[in-house]
Amino acid sequence: MSNPELIKKLEQTIENIPDFPKPGIQFKDITPIFLNPKLYEEVIEDLANFSHGKIDAVCGIESRGYLFGIAVAVALEVPFILIRKAGKLPPPFVAQKYDLEYGSAEIEMRTGQLKPGQRVLVHDDLLATGGTTEAAAKLVEKQGAKVTQFSFLIGLKELHGTERLKQFDAEVHQILEY
Repeated sequence: MSNPELIKKLEQTIENIPDFPKPGIQFKDITPIFLNPKLYEEVIEDLANFSHGKIDAVCGIESRGYLFGIAVAVALEVPFILIRKAGKLPPPFVAQKYDLEYGSAEIEMRTGQLKPGQRVLVHDDLLATGGTTEAAAKLVEKQGAKVTQFSFLIGLKELHGTERLKQFDAEVHQILEY
């Protein structure tokens, strides 16, 4: 559970943009966090405290998962591994397809950057339906590593993403839930 004071600060900072990117969507704009270095540090501290001593590497999902994920890895002194959209990484890599609301997508990870048996945190800024995060966890497993944690700045409860992640038997941390 995150510090109630941090939650309050974030709720006052994150902007709600109605009907973006389409009608009916309430977009959570996290960019104002980056205007306040102290608040950013507090977010990193919260995320790092969740994982301290429990992981061997952080995997961040392109591109928003890099915003906090790299800093968390640095704070924990563990490697950071990129998970990218298809076609963005040189070989060798492993790929995982997943379904979107309309169609499908694919993400990739370079091989050899995770070691078999490593405990991994998969990080992204937002958990919605969990499809991309599930695909990222499957990439980790293809490398012989184990996802032991997931972390997010924001989780959208009504989209039930945490349900999709239960198959991995890993801890899930969301600083904010809407």
